Amino acid sequence: MTYLVLSSVFLAIAVALGVFAARRGERVPFLALVAGGLAILALTAVFDTVMIAAGLFTYADAHLLGPRIGLAPIEDFAYPLAAVILLPTLWFRWGGNDDR
Repeated sequence: MTYLVLSSVFLAIAVALGVFAARRGERVPFLALVAGGLAILALTAVFDTVMIAAGLFTYADAHLLGPRIGLAPIEDFAYPLAAVILLPTLWFRWGGNDDR
């Protein structure tokens, strides 16, 4: 199994839950999603590059698409992207936005 397939599964689940929540009328502030997404993707690029350079982990090149941002393979960015979609959706769904 390639890293792309594995990452796609998590990303598809996050997108499906986000779309389901949006259809139910739950809205997450778009600007907050974009700002959070850019921040988490930048942090992923920096810290994954540092960890790969330090030899903490490696990827089998046979299972990668090829493009990299720093030393981090492009597939590595699916998990933070899924988190940016999924976590705010769940937060608003389960009442994390109560004004108490």
